[in-house]
Amino acid sequence: MQKRRRFKQQFTLQDRLASWSKQVMATANALPLGPERDAMLKKARQADVAVHLDDWVKSPGLQPPK
Repeated sequence: MQKRRRFKQQFTLQDRLASWSKQVMATANALPLGPERDAMLKKARQADVAVHLDDWVKSPGLQPPK
């Protein structure tokens, strides 16, 4: 049985998603209008929404039901 190679991430998932989203946005803005650019922008927006949802879920104002 093979052992899995494990390693600790240097940055949190939120940080990595935000960074990746910014990179993809910059790349997409450099592309001409078309389906490839639209797909890249959609992926970047999805990553951005994921970061915001994670922030919202972890917010102190959100309390579990009693």
